[in-house]
Amino acid sequence: MISNKSRTIQAACFLSMLFFSISTFAQQPAEFVNPLIGTSNYGATFPGPIAPRGMASISPFNVAGRQNPLEKDSQWLSNPYVNENTFLTGFSQVNLSGVGCPDLGVIMLMPTTGAVETNHLKYGSTYSKEVAKTAYYSVDLDKYNVKGEFTASKRVGVSRFTFPKGQSNILLNLGLGLTNEEGAMVKVVSSTEIEGMRSVGSFCYNSPEDAYPVYFVAKFSRPADHFGVWKNTTKYNGVEAQWMGYNGKTRIMKNTIKTVVGDSIGTYFSYNFDKKETVEVKIGISYVSIENARENLEKETGYKSFDDVYKETFNEWNEELSKILVEGGSYQDKVIFYTALYHTLIHPNTLNDLNGEYPKIKRTRIGRTYDTRYTVFSLWDTYRNMHPLTSLVYPKQQSDMIKSMLEMYDENGWLPKWELNSTETFTMVGDPASIVIVDACLKGIQDFDIYKAYHAMLKSADQIEENPLRPGLKEYIQKGYLSTNYKGSVSTTEEYNTSDYAISLLAKALGEKEDFKRFSKRSLSYQKLYDKDLKLLRPRTPDGKWYEPFDPNAGANFQENVGFIEGNAWQYAFMVPHDIRGLMKLMGGDKVFSEQLQKVFDTKQFDMANEPDIAYPYLFNYVKGEEWKSQEMVKKLVREYFKNEPKGLPGNDDTGTMSAWLVYSMMGIYPISPGDPIYTITTPMFDKVTIKLDSRYYKKDNIVIEREVNTDGKIREIQINGKPLNSFFISHDSFVNATTLKVIQN
Repeated sequence: MISNKSRTIQAACFLSMLFFSISTFAQQPAEFVNPLIGTSNYGATFPGPIAPRGMASISPFNVAGRQNPLEKDSQWLSNPYVNENTFLTGFSQVNLSGVGCPDLGVIMLMPTTGAVETNHLKYGSTYSKEVAKTAYYSVDLDKYNVKGEFTASKRVGVSRFTFPKGQSNILLNLGLGLTNEEGAMVKVVSSTEIEGMRSVGSFCYNSPEDAYPVYFVAKFSRPADHFGVWKNTTKYNGVEAQWMGYNGKTRIMKNTIKTVVGDSIGTYFSYNFDKKETVEVKIGISYVSIENARENLEKETGYKSFDDVYKETFNEWNEELSKILVEGGSYQDKVIFYTALYHTLIHPNTLNDLNGEYPKIKRTRIGRTYDTRYTVFSLWDTYRNMHPLTSLVYPKQQSDMIKSMLEMYDENGWLPKWELNSTETFTMVGDPASIVIVDACLKGIQDFDIYKAYHAMLKSADQIEENPLRPGLKEYIQKGYLSTNYKGSVSTTEEYNTSDYAISLLAKALGEKEDFKRFSKRSLSYQKLYDKDLKLLRPRTPDGKWYEPFDPNAGANFQENVGFIEGNAWQYAFMVPHDIRGLMKLMGGDKVFSEQLQKVFDTKQFDMANEPDIAYPYLFNYVKGEEWKSQEMVKKLVREYFKNEPKGLPGNDDTGTMSAWLVYSMMGIYPISPGDPIYTITTPMFDKVTIKLDSRYYKKDNIVIEREVNTDGKIREIQINGKPLNSFFISHDSFVNATTLKVIQN
């Protein structure tokens, strides 16, 4: 007999389990995000808060100065935070996520206690108790017993510091950052407000002439008891001041001096607390003016508290992430999935201020938009999957991104290549903007000037002289390839081919028959670089001979290699996604193609951390009877390289490209040929995936991907709306106009 006490315990346990089950089911997508993923292993993400596609972001800055000589500095170059590092010198207010070159990471806020110290190597601190989640980051600074908490709206970073009793300080350091541009200004407006600017812009070691200003206004929730400015220099030619004292070569100036201009400058606000107290700091950002930064701050955050801003931004993230809802799978699966989707929604990010103003390309004039002017177009990376994902799930954002690209064309005469805050860096190779625009257009996103876009593509594809997008275009058109006269000749030829194919697709859709024929033919010229003996693409010299000596393995792991950019001959062997059938024929048929593709994986030439071969796991879907290899390979790569831990990305996230690969792979579809509105299909890693479709662009409310699992997991049948698909490929139109895509496994 069960006692009443036992029944009570059982009932309590049942209710507890029921509550846990309901809570787990009801967990919001934003609650699964772990921003620490990618902060190690060169992932170059940052753990601090940002709003979806936000201008302002806050990151702990731990790459300036080391306490532990074993800490590696090789990851310092491109991002403000590396998880293994232990010495923190502040919190930067504008940052890039998942890039391979340094920029931004500036406007550094740092709380301290005791006497004011302005040398970051002296005032820096070890830290503990990190908490990183959607729209929130917190950490304890061990040296000062200070807790820092951080959140952000679209254009404003919000910090909250909890200080112990005694003298407490908030430093704003404009001398510290990821790069060494010269030029900054800071002015103490009052005991609760600071304004200023900091020069940035040497991305990928661009010329100092490309530097540009970031403007800011900082407002404090409490008036400072003392404030001042500092300048690290041996000379000071400003107004006479009441000197507080010297710190090495640093002159620290009290309230009588309120403005300072220079390279290594900053301000301090000091408080004398008789008990534990909290100070909030809001920093508005603008790339146009101090006035706009102030307006951004006041209108976006106004009298909102830290908690108000956090809740609003969290809810905005949750709304965006909820565009894809997943069911089934483990908790860890949901964490890596939603964190990946989160990372795809950071860049491209907002450039325009609340009033619509933004700096035009070359920064000679101010423009105004009524949509969103986007920036940070890492297109060599993102054209392959991140932009196609945006077209599918966030088409209005993609539309505004294309409009931004066309505005850049109006301002600069060219579509963007690798644009950053209205500075065209011309980083990497190829002509990727054309692919992004065509891909979106053929998926039904057509609320932009298509003919302007088409003529912009033709200019980049045909203008031989002074063409910054396609160096060597004359030789490419004449010979069908670039010779070793040009860096990365094979890689660049393949990139030009891919762009030409995309242009041919749009030409066909527009009824431009001659252009269609011309660009279709140009897109196949990679075949002239095919070495039938090696079954690989190989560089040719200007006289048409094979380049010697040639090592197909050379060039991996970012080593210099004639003919290839960031890869070797194996990693570029199949990078003709628009002509896989043609490549199969060139190689001698399905069997030879499959064997050569398998070699890439068996000889460990496949590089999950880089873009050229990122689609290779899906290419077995072209070989009838071997589709199971794609299913197994994709699942293996997901489990091996993507984890819920700081080193849980395979390498540099490349502004969301690696993350987009994961999102697609876990959903069970992939955009195999960028520009072509086609997906290839593999095994979903959730029982059910619901993609909510934007009614402004798509007829259906949503599309559901389901899996039915039986035994060993190989796909036995694919159904679309309950009917057999009889293919491992599906067009975008068929996909978004369906109700259900069902994958049935053996």
